Amino acid sequence: MSVQAFDHAATAYGLPHAYWLAEAAKLAYQPPETVEQTAHDWGFDRVRHHETTFRPPFPLQDTQAYTAASDRMIVTAFRGTEPAQIKDWLSDTTTPPWPGPDGHGFVHYGFGEALQSIYPQVRDAITELRDNDQTIWFTGHSLGGALAALAGMRLHFEEPRLLPDGVYTFGQPRVCDRVLAKAHDEAFRDRTHRFVNNNDIVPQVPPEPAFHHVETLHYIDSGGKIREEMSTLGGVADRAKGLTADAFAPASDGVRDHLMDRYLEALKSNAFDEPKDDAPKGGVLRGNPLKSPAG
Repeated sequence: MSVQAFDHAATAYGLPHAYWLAEAAKLAYQPPETVEQTAHDWGFDRVRHHETTFRPPFPLQDTQAYTAASDRMIVTAFRGTEPAQIKDWLSDTTTPPWPGPDGHGFVHYGFGEALQSIYPQVRDAITELRDNDQTIWFTGHSLGGALAALAGMRLHFEEPRLLPDGVYTFGQPRVCDRVLAKAHDEAFRDRTHRFVNNNDIVPQVPPEPAFHHVETLHYIDSGGKIREEMSTLGGVADRAKGLTADAFAPASDGVRDHLMDRYLEALKSNAFDEPKDDAPKGGVLRGNPLKSPAG
């Protein structure tokens, strides 16, 4: 299997590009010195680190991200967290929703506050580093995916001239209400790409109908193929494989499927392996035909 290099000239969706943005999302879990060295190895000559300036009242570590820039591309990647911690974080139902960007709907309070603790640094880094009209990309896994999605919305709705070229998330929870999801879908069509791996538990929370996913979905089936089309009944049958009573249990399929390495394995296989004649092609699912738990 030959893996292509990080393509700084990419401007649209493609599985090789999705793979590299997944690698960038995974890198967000590493120490700053590892982030800098790896980013330089990928061709990014400037890196800025972002860390929360206050601690939100939730049982999570500080919010962290990094922004890497070359003369063609800027990537901001947000760090994620463990599924059990997300479960605890979302259990607080006493707080009101956080207002959406520029008056568009609402977001989950925890996600809104976590992003607020870091967003000014992210925005300032992009403004500073974007000196050659570079493309702008956001990425993240788990909680990082939620923050990447919301950061993309904030950047565009609050700075309309800065519409991100792409937002790629992996195992992302629901972040917003129907109003903001609709506004997002109208503005970000073909720019947001949300990947869900089979029984990954995190995309199932927080629950509908209060919270919604944005429209575009790339579903990784139980065999590791990225599906463009699958019937609702077929999706239910596929997700039934490996289910346990407690999808948040450490040994459950819901937690195993959430691991970033599972996403990378599937993306690498679909992007760089020679396709079989009967293999489904990677693509976009619209209108959420794979309903809960996938989205």
